[in-house]
Amino acid sequence: MTERQFTSGPYVVDNPSSAVNRFRFSHLASRNSLGLDLVRQLKDDLSSITEGVVVIGSTHAEAFSSGADVKLADAERAEISRALYDLYETMLLSPCPILAVIEGPAVGGGAQIALASDMRIAGSGAGFRFPGVHHGVPIGMWALPEIVGRGRALDICLTARWVDAPEAHAIGLIDRLCVDPMAEALDVATGLGQSPNGAAASIKMSSNASGILSRLRAEASECEAWSGALGSQA
Repeated sequence: MTERQFTSGPYVVDNPSSAVNRFRFSHLASRNSLGLDLVRQLKDDLSSITEGVVVIGSTHAEAFSSGADVKLADAERAEISRALYDLYETMLLSPCPILAVIEGPAVGGGAQIALASDMRIAGSGAGFRFPGVHHGVPIGMWALPEIVGRGRALDICLTARWVDAPEAHAIGLIDRLCVDPMAEALDVATGLGQSPNGAAASIKMSSNASGILSRLRAEASECEAWSGALGSQA
């Protein structure tokens, strides 16, 4: 197992099986907040993987990721936002299936990492929040309408309310809700790892034809001018 250390905390990398590449955020003190160097390294790591299956989760069930660190200066937080959109695009374009394991809150950038994954497998403590409306940016709308429908996506993003695990599962934001989501994800990943070479990449390419990449790039462009300032209800 490899442990990468960053100013915002570490993540660990291991291979539960030969076909599975697992990344787990592991800084509970910050609720797995995302710093610039961590986001860039994760993007580079994912870009280097061209075979097998990727699993992204946390070493603890208390949090998936709280998004960009609220303690940072606005300018750095804005830079993290731009780096995150590069990460989401890398995830969508990856030839590998990417499974997100969500056992606790996923907020902002953390919630969007879950959106950019191909499957979301979660436990009962999972929750999602997209607080962009309080910051003046439309985060999540590049993917949410396709996943949960336009009306529900508008509700979630305009109100910035919490979506708990039962509701998320009912509306399709969570694909599988189970007692041990990491074990479930590794079981699914093992099965996917036995698929013929190129099959997953072809399926993902077909999925991207829906226009999700164009919507992602359009939202990234809208967020480009964000100062990084957080609203009063961050």
